[in-house]
Amino acid sequence: MKYIVLGLGHFGRSLGIYLTELGHEVIGADRSIQIVEQLKDKITHTVCLDTTDREAVSSLPIKDSDAVIVAIGEDEGASLLTTAVLKQLGVNRIIGRVVSDLQKTVMEAMQIDEYIMPEEEAAERLAMRLDNIDIVDSFKVSDRYSIIETRVPAKYVGKTLREADLTNQYKVIVLTTVRFADQYKKGRLIQNKEASGIAKSDTLLNENDLLVLFGELSDIKKLIEKGN
Repeated sequence: MKYIVLGLGHFGRSLGIYLTELGHEVIGADRSIQIVEQLKDKITHTVCLDTTDREAVSSLPIKDSDAVIVAIGEDEGASLLTTAVLKQLGVNRIIGRVVSDLQKTVMEAMQIDEYIMPEEEAAERLAMRLDNIDIVDSFKVSDRYSIIETRVPAKYVGKTLREADLTNQYKVIVLTTVRFADQYKKGRLIQNKEASGIAKSDTLLNENDLLVLFGELSDIKKLIEKGN
């Protein structure tokens, strides 16, 4: 897949490097030529440009990208201007980095529904989510084990955990299932997540549920790939 990361500060460079290491094509852009030069061997492509300049941004292959991530954090004004430029250019999927409540409010007003908070772990989690569309969220417990939130694979919809037998098949543990509940907030329909409690053998897996899994990432990926 192809991603564009605008802003190569600590968060942006971490995200660009993670995505490149996962095998994706990444274009990283920053207005600092020094940063661009430092990362040219770690990110697929790097380019020096002003991300608030509509003409400069339009020179990037934004229409061919699976997502454009606005990773600028130090300059909230530049981040919002960059986001506005992307909206004007009709980018389908914009993911914004948020560093304040006010910025989050403005992003929501611009109808940017995907945003992420600025810590290095978040860069790795976002990279994981972009690497596999079925992974909703994740974090590492140790170098070996992770907790992953993923959609219920189609193969197991309508089955109980006993029938799915995921632990024996894939060496993963189902911690809980999560359902979405609709709620209106400021006139907009949003979906809140509600955990169903500790998973039991008779827990039923519904089509729109999420699974919260514990195990090695390679085993969890096998479950997702073979279950869909």
